[in-house]
Amino acid sequence: MFRQRLFTSFICVSSQPIRVKPTGLRIATWKQYGYWYSTQIERKPLFDKILIANRGEIACRVMRTAKDLGIKTVAVYSEADANAQHVKLADEAYLIGPAASALSYLDTDKILSVAKSSGAQAIHPGYGFLSENADFADRVLQENLVFIGPPGSAMRSMGSKSESKFIMERAGVPVVPGYHGENQDPKFLMEQADKIGYPVLIKAVKGGGGKGMRIVNRPEEFLEMLESSKRESIKSFGDDKVLVEKYLVRPRHVEVQVFADHHGNTVHLFERDCSVQRRHQKVIEEAPAPGLSEAIRAELGKKAVAAAQAVDYVNAGTVEFIMDNIDKKFYFMEMNTRLQVEHPVTEMVTNTDLVRWQLEVAAGNVLPMKQKELKLTGHAFEARIYAENPNNNFLPDTGPLLHVNTPEVSQNVRLETGFIQGDEVSVHYDPMIAKLVVRGEDRNDALRVLKRALDTYNIVGLNTNISFIKTVAEHPEFIKGEVETGFIQQYEGDLLKKIAGADVDPTTLALAAQAIAVREKTGQAINPNDPFNPWATLQHPFRVNGGTSRTISLKAGSDQAEYEVILDSEPHAYPKLSNIRIVDAKTKKEVLQLKSDDPTIDENGMLIATLDGRRYKVNAVIEGDNVDVFEEHGRTTFTIPTPSYLTAGAADAVGSVKTPMPCKISQVLVKPGDKVEKDAPLIILEAMKMEHIIRSPFSGTIDQVLYALGDMVAENKSLVTFADDK
Repeated sequence: MFRQRLFTSFICVSSQPIRVKPTGLRIATWKQYGYWYSTQIERKPLFDKILIANRGEIACRVMRTAKDLGIKTVAVYSEADANAQHVKLADEAYLIGPAASALSYLDTDKILSVAKSSGAQAIHPGYGFLSENADFADRVLQENLVFIGPPGSAMRSMGSKSESKFIMERAGVPVVPGYHGENQDPKFLMEQADKIGYPVLIKAVKGGGGKGMRIVNRPEEFLEMLESSKRESIKSFGDDKVLVEKYLVRPRHVEVQVFADHHGNTVHLFERDCSVQRRHQKVIEEAPAPGLSEAIRAELGKKAVAAAQAVDYVNAGTVEFIMDNIDKKFYFMEMNTRLQVEHPVTEMVTNTDLVRWQLEVAAGNVLPMKQKELKLTGHAFEARIYAENPNNNFLPDTGPLLHVNTPEVSQNVRLETGFIQGDEVSVHYDPMIAKLVVRGEDRNDALRVLKRALDTYNIVGLNTNISFIKTVAEHPEFIKGEVETGFIQQYEGDLLKKIAGADVDPTTLALAAQAIAVREKTGQAINPNDPFNPWATLQHPFRVNGGTSRTISLKAGSDQAEYEVILDSEPHAYPKLSNIRIVDAKTKKEVLQLKSDDPTIDENGMLIATLDGRRYKVNAVIEGDNVDVFEEHGRTTFTIPTPSYLTAGAADAVGSVKTPMPCKISQVLVKPGDKVEKDAPLIILEAMKMEHIIRSPFSGTIDQVLYALGDMVAENKSLVTFADDK
């Protein structure tokens, strides 16, 4: 274990700031009682081995910097993560329990035991899990280990949203009007909301990541929202205390990265805008924030530093402000006492490695740079790639990553991920797959790089938000920098359009059919029982002489309109094509006719095809009954219709209510025989650490409740059924 050593070669006392010549040692200077002091500090060596008490992309991110610095890494993992990438990347890895976080990644005793037995000198908590657990930070120190993060005292002060408001007021940092006190009586809180004026925001005192947060627009909604907030808060943070504050109608979410060392130095690394959010969770972050004057930028940094100094902060932290998009006034919202998910976007515009900074500070060294040395260079975006369905209220998805094609990494394109092709996104943890981070010389350059990278980021196997993010990046208001936290809701009609079959580009249909045909030709059929495989069925026989006419049926669009793509091949060369006809299966009307050459698959698995003289190079992936085509229009998924004889008798239960995603039953609010009104809550689900209320689609009587409290349920399963009196 190291001990911090101060080597005082001289102490200078002056009424003016001290200027010293370079000596090879870091110089710490500070002002006290009107005089400046200076002390030489020997740089301490970094750790030999650290344990990362986390999983996924942040664990991999910390490990990469550690390995660059020659530091050995120790991973911990749950049974569900036995084959995870962070386990494979670490020098050592230890199983610490079953999938449930409470029995693995939140088990402090097991983690500390592994740290000691492995010989780790320090613990990096990443973000989430134990990263803002003050008791854990204290225990790490009690075990003669180093916690790579802030002290527990700072976490306690800033971890309580109510206490932090009072601290900020005393430090001269502006705060949002609201009630932050100890009285948690529901009637009293409702009275405070009435005084503040609706809409109000209910927030978990120890919250984060949107958990326990509810917007209340009308008094009659308050008590139900309060109960839901408290329920989610106790599950996520073990504390159901909430605060109530004014909800700004046109807010921006602007946050400032701060860093402090043990020697009294505190700096800010400028601001990020994180306004594009869904379910109160960030989707796209950028640095610097667009449309801010240098005066406002300087004031944000000044107040953020004041906030950190008010709690004797050390290591990485983020001070979050909510800004009125009209007058640009900003108010303290909360401080995240850890490394943020979006820290790479700051690294891209400041040319820093904040994980390395964390290690330097934790080892007892002075901050690597002073405030005057920090400069903004260019513009950067970070897009969070989630396993979720934007067109289904952004509900999370789970399953295997059957096919992954990632953007090429460069100085201006960075991909932070804990998943590769073949890995599986589990129901037990957060659904974020990766962070795509890009940089450009200015905002327009960075946007262009982002859109290009999104074009080449293709995932098949589950729903993702990649196409949605690209739609956001191409929206005229986003391009202008007109962002606020209600951006997605405001432009929902533009961003979440459901494409009908009639709107699908017919050329894309032709490419999907060619993908099937070329895989048949090369022996890469979907599966041996595929009805479209000429070698596995007699429906499309091989012919030695004469041409063939091959029909492939595909369903397209949100309405699953069915089309027949007719491929006419030349004699002796099945399936070499000379003509493609696309016909609406319902009306038998021809939609489009194209001339084509023989399609091929290149060494990278890309489909190469020429249609009416234009050469296409697209990623076409065939999995099961789906064909996904990725090209200039984004991702289009086509379905190969299941033969009618296979679907006969597969009717759904009458009046059933189904799960929107894989989940766990958190609460059952009804029983057989109960009469319920339309929109009444029936069951509360828990998925990806978030609560989802399933409401009745109509008034009626409950016939059956098909699952019990604690049951794990797959997607699209009936939860309850209704009696015929509905």
